[in-house]
Amino acid sequence: MGRAFVYVILGGGVAAGYAALEFARRGGYSRGELCIISEEAVAPYERPALSKGYLLPEGAARLPGFHTCVGAGDELLTTKWYKEQGIELVLGTRVISADVRRKTLLTGTGETISYKTLIIATGARALKLQEFGIQGSDASNICYLRNIDDADKLVNVMKSCPGGNAVVIGGGYIGMECAAALVTNKIRVTMVFPEKHCMGRLFTVKNAEYYENYYTSKGVTFVKGTVLTSFEKDTSGKVTAVILKDSRHLPADMVVVGIGIRANTSLFEGQLVMSMENGGIKVNGQLQTSDSSVYAVGDVAAFPIKLFDGDIRRLEHVDSARRTARHAVASILEPSKTRDIDYLPFFYSRVFTLSWQFYGDNVGEVVHFGDFTGSNPRFGAYWVNKGRIAGAYLEGGSRDEYEAISVAVRRKAKVTNMAELERQGLSFAIQESQKEVPDSGLAVVGKPTYAWYATAGVVAAVSIAAISYWYGRKRRRW
Repeated sequence: MGRAFVYVILGGGVAAGYAALEFARRGGYSRGELCIISEEAVAPYERPALSKGYLLPEGAARLPGFHTCVGAGDELLTTKWYKEQGIELVLGTRVISADVRRKTLLTGTGETISYKTLIIATGARALKLQEFGIQGSDASNICYLRNIDDADKLVNVMKSCPGGNAVVIGGGYIGMECAAALVTNKIRVTMVFPEKHCMGRLFTVKNAEYYENYYTSKGVTFVKGTVLTSFEKDTSGKVTAVILKDSRHLPADMVVVGIGIRANTSLFEGQLVMSMENGGIKVNGQLQTSDSSVYAVGDVAAFPIKLFDGDIRRLEHVDSARRTARHAVASILEPSKTRDIDYLPFFYSRVFTLSWQFYGDNVGEVVHFGDFTGSNPRFGAYWVNKGRIAGAYLEGGSRDEYEAISVAVRRKAKVTNMAELERQGLSFAIQESQKEVPDSGLAVVGKPTYAWYATAGVVAAVSIAAISYWYGRKRRRW
């Protein structure tokens, strides 16, 4: 029993939807030649919506409203769209083994699916407390957030404890995002993480202090420099308190865990070359793996960043998933016309009334600038490495100002005087963006794609968007 396709996209997340749209627009297949295999029961959707509009107490986002590719202001790809385009959706299906040499995939139902070209878009999974030896982590009021089932559980648990206490484990992207959602749902929040400050893989101490103070003003309590060790439970098995390593007991009606993710590479370990340092499948500038018939995109792909002199990175971010997916399809269908990917790492966030963007890499000496104290904050930072701008961050900027800092990073703008850079602040990037520069010969790269998923008319209290450096490659012991 089996089926054969020319092209198979394995995984049903963001990257799968954008790859499908690119195939459809390029017309590189005939009806019935392309399929998407997904463990989820629904067509690909914009995953960031789950921790934003999906968690709003009123006017919450629901499917089909956030199927891909609306997050980039593009078409809404419903199951009807896939049918019209002749793309087969194999949903609710788990692949249990892959044979790269034979070009086959075996599903949990015993079906063999063969391909000529495979795009691996398996994404990543949330790390679980059990993996760190925490007992009792299967309680019904402990929540994670990675897919729609997780989001539905989180919504139901929030509704079950209005005005209650939530403990959020983790101080990175998911932790910060879910804390904002819980506050919006009128639940008291305590955040627990081992680092000295939130968003430790990206934020400087000064930047983090601003956001922690802001969250505190919204009622969030921070407990830093420690970890949970166990739980107290009632007779029904629900968590009633979180016990910390420093012996503190935190009352809890619910627990939300965001301690990182791990790329889903297990099907291909031993068959494809892996990037051991980055924890992903190693690909070249065409997103092609060590097997010429297999490509990898999104969270699972470790690819060369031209801006970083070809350094291999695995980027856990929706913009990277969209762009690598599109580039892989272009590489497959028109290899002679497709240059190596030239991606500018990009992360962004919007929460409460705040909004920031970051470009590049946070390496080198940091120079802060702007106003950290006003009611309408407008501040940022540059990272200067070997006399050039390596990364830039801005809170409260306009679209043109965000574009300016991205240009300064992409051009690796030269810095001759650090004190003068601090004095100029944002104007340095604006002036750099206005300079005429000769064509470098590199591939032209479009602006990063993003959208806010909060419902119109509702304050975007939970609309902090993806930044996934947050727990990094090496995680602390829990």
